[in-house]
Amino acid sequence: MDHRGKHALVTGGGTGIGLDIATALAAAGAEVTITGRRAAVLQEAAATAERLHPLPMDVSDETAVRAGIAAAVTERGPVQICIANAGIATGGAFGDTTLAQWRQMMAINLDGVFLTFQAALATLPPEMAGRMIVVSSIAGVRGLKGAVPYTVAKHGVIGLIRGLSEEYMRRPVTFNALCPGYVDTDIVAAQIPGLMRRHDTDRDGARAAIAAGNRHRKLLEVDEITAAALWLCSDGARSVNGQTIQIAGGQV
Repeated sequence: MDHRGKHALVTGGGTGIGLDIATALAAAGAEVTITGRRAAVLQEAAATAERLHPLPMDVSDETAVRAGIAAAVTERGPVQICIANAGIATGGAFGDTTLAQWRQMMAINLDGVFLTFQAALATLPPEMAGRMIVVSSIAGVRGLKGAVPYTVAKHGVIGLIRGLSEEYMRRPVTFNALCPGYVDTDIVAAQIPGLMRRHDTDRDGARAAIAAGNRHRKLLEVDEITAAALWLCSDGARSVNGQTIQIAGGQV
């Protein structure tokens, strides 16, 4: 777990899972570029730990991604660890989904991973080891009712890492996906008021309803996702490639 001298990049690194992974990588010695759309949030996050470097960047904007990663590489070297974590989680009935909503989901959750990985891989010399990890979801391995665009995008990133693992098989670079269930983050917290109204329940009842989506009926903690990411970044996981690591309290 010693990442001294390495440059890591974490998209969506200003909050939640992304920030926790970024902080852990920095604690292991890496210089970590954290990206997101809100500069103030990134600056605040970077002030919480050493070796965190904020980079405002919208992953759905190709110019911003390529220019941002190029600037980070100039400062900190090739991206040896890339955590594609940025994403949105919205739902609704399929029949009510607009094309604009569909395209926004794909632009951020799928296109953003494509752009991030392509730009990061271009910085690696052929002989240099790398770890490319996408934070997918249980929606990447099964369908979620009321979240068809999200399900499609998360399935898509798993196809991406499987294809890349084959294309780069002869290089010391691995591609893997983390597939967490429902994690106790701000995204989950934002769903609680709506669930309270729809199900005429209190806050605890709403949290329990979300937790029921995990096999053990408990919300996951952020550190569980971070631990899996750190393992995939370790030398011990050098032969783990093209895999989907499910973290949901049981079989999905």
